[in-house]
Amino acid sequence: MEKSRRREKLAVSLLFGLLLPCCLAQTTPSNTATRTPTRIPTTSSSPQTERLRVRLSGYPRKHNEGRVELFYKGEWGTICDDDFAIANANVLCRQLGFVEATGWTHSAKYGKGQGKIWLDNVQCNGGERSIDSCKSRGWGNSDCTHDEDAGVVCKDERIPGFVESNVIDAQVDEKQIEEVRLRPVVATARKKLPITEGVVEVKYKDGWAQICDLRWTIKNTHVVCGMLGFPHERKVNKNFYKRLKKRAAEKVSRPKVNVSAGGRLYLERQKNHFHVHSVACVGTEIHLAACPLEFSKPNATSSCEGGMPAVVSCMPGPLFIQNGLKKKPKISNNVRLKGGAKLGEGRVEVLKDNEWGTVCDDRWSLQSASVVCRELGFGSAKEALTGARMGQGMGPVYMNEVKCVGQERSIWNCPFKNITSEDCQHVEDAAVRCNVPYMGVEHSIRLAGGRTRYEGRLEVLSLDSNGTLSWGLICGETWNTREAMVACRQLGLGYANQGVQETWYWDSSNVTEMIMSGVKCTGNEMSLSQCQHHKTVSCQKAAAKFAAGVICSDTASDLVLNAPLVQQTVYIEDRPLHMLYCAAEEDCLSKTAAQANWPYGHRRLLRFSSQIHNIGRADFKPKAGRHSWVWHACHGHYHSMDIFTHYDLLSGNGTKVAEGHKASFCLEDTDCEEGVSKRYECANFGNQGITVGCWDLYRHDIDCQWIDITDVKPGNYILQIVINPNYEVAESDFTNNCMKCNCKYDGHRIWLHNCHIGDAFSEEAERRFEKYPGQLNNQIPSINQQ
Repeated sequence: MEKSRRREKLAVSLLFGLLLPCCLAQTTPSNTATRTPTRIPTTSSSPQTERLRVRLSGYPRKHNEGRVELFYKGEWGTICDDDFAIANANVLCRQLGFVEATGWTHSAKYGKGQGKIWLDNVQCNGGERSIDSCKSRGWGNSDCTHDEDAGVVCKDERIPGFVESNVIDAQVDEKQIEEVRLRPVVATARKKLPITEGVVEVKYKDGWAQICDLRWTIKNTHVVCGMLGFPHERKVNKNFYKRLKKRAAEKVSRPKVNVSAGGRLYLERQKNHFHVHSVACVGTEIHLAACPLEFSKPNATSSCEGGMPAVVSCMPGPLFIQNGLKKKPKISNNVRLKGGAKLGEGRVEVLKDNEWGTVCDDRWSLQSASVVCRELGFGSAKEALTGARMGQGMGPVYMNEVKCVGQERSIWNCPFKNITSEDCQHVEDAAVRCNVPYMGVEHSIRLAGGRTRYEGRLEVLSLDSNGTLSWGLICGETWNTREAMVACRQLGLGYANQGVQETWYWDSSNVTEMIMSGVKCTGNEMSLSQCQHHKTVSCQKAAAKFAAGVICSDTASDLVLNAPLVQQTVYIEDRPLHMLYCAAEEDCLSKTAAQANWPYGHRRLLRFSSQIHNIGRADFKPKAGRHSWVWHACHGHYHSMDIFTHYDLLSGNGTKVAEGHKASFCLEDTDCEEGVSKRYECANFGNQGITVGCWDLYRHDIDCQWIDITDVKPGNYILQIVINPNYEVAESDFTNNCMKCNCKYDGHRIWLHNCHIGDAFSEEAERRFEKYPGQLNNQIPSINQQ
């Protein structure tokens, strides 16, 4: 026992001496809490006196990320993802010579390793100098499979003074495939985006090389198409390409004969050697690099004898379809993505019994994510995200431990576990980032004058009357949040934080001409060119300082109303007029209240509580700064927003029969989820807002938390509540801002049922709920208009 302790002390002292350079960079241990393991962990100190070797491996990846592999007892092995946390990743990244970790991955994101699984249930506090100083089950003691291999993502910044790199990159050499593209041969195909057919080329050294088509299969094509953002593949007319190759070869033997562009392309490619001789994908791979590859030998006289460059043809999804295709592919109507900033990303939601719910992230993998992506008309998955990275959903969690192989047509065809609310919470909602086709939309828009790359005056590219490109400005008169959402998406800069109508403070460009006006977007478009706009520019304020601008952000808030609480707390109150002076002053009563015999009589009020959650990834804060908030002496508080919610009662044909509005009396954190601290409080002129993971509760017994139904006759109605109705504050998703309930009023009592968020039901269920589209404005027609 004493010898063992001395040996451990010796190993620790040697490791301290060898790892001293690591201490030159300051690092902060992570606060991330780790789950209590099922077994008592032990310290896994290596008996080796030499430094523990660590490497990053797997595909596809960059140099600062990958599957973690450890060299122990002469053999490379992996680490299981059980109990893995950011603290472990920090230790490993510092061992590899990077300053810190920015993330970690589970479920073999970078592919499954081979050989031993050396460590399991690893628990570091973040300050250890080596992973073998952390607690674990001990070397080689694991109950995992390589499906659970852990990976890390390190910050791309080296530790100062870290001379000897511990990155053992045996696989990072010329025989590595990272980038793949399609090179169109037919001239007309080169002018259209997306490119759906062409020669497969891989990045090689400073250029591009081809793949020999000998033994090329449709499964290889399936993988390539998925990488390029396409859900399906099509059969290639190989005879066409063979004839093209033959004609080009014949013409080359006669120098005076002009060779077609397609022919020249083939001949140029023939001069270069083929980088990859053969590919043998099974069809479920996420990346071509994950397929068995045979590389061409450098000294071979002919690396593709009897073959030609591999050519593939892909079928785009409906969003990227080209005109002229006879058969348009269908996409799923029982799976959707929510909360993402870019096309092809978001929280995964599935439809069951006409209600949408989420997927738990336990064992969430790239294969399962790819099935979702292809099902929705995109390519394979680029990332399988966990931990509600695209915001938390509402309602049920339907699936857990989804285990797709990758060939399934729908996530519903994959094995999964049915779960209860105790098994998974919405903080574990799974999300995806899918490969999407390259459309080039980011090249026709740019920002100018901003302090950071996320803000500035918008400049767009268009053709002038002479048919030449010049940059121009967008009129800011109708510019708002939804237009800014599309601009930020097109720029690839995430969510819109704000749409700006005056940009005089960003005046640093010589572009002064307005070339676009009257822009009106729904918020879902890929580019501003898809939004409505004037055919001829019409802008009253045509000076450059009134051009549109944006402030973009990586994150955004997302407000959702607690629908069941509204249904549970509803009641009717006949409130005396002498108690409603403040409410009348703040316009919280119907118009007929002005003709009432004040202070006698009463008003009949439909009262309920509303609890508004922020399930997004950024705090919800009023657009206006506190210097412009309005003090209301009657209620003794500041209003930070003019209108925060609309409360409306609708008849069966969609006409408003009663209305109310809710100025944001004060936005604050009433309560929060476990582990989340309150940030906003209205008292003493405090900051207003709603923190991520918190909610603002407006109790049924406070002023203006009602609809005045004094003039409403008995009948069946729809109660509709809309949060942030004027899109004043940017959110990641506006489709869940509306809540509706069926309402029955008999003149004395009131009942609410089927209360739900606007996008919580299937289209069929929503049609049954109401036969008319809900209104999102708050205007009641005058008597003459009805």
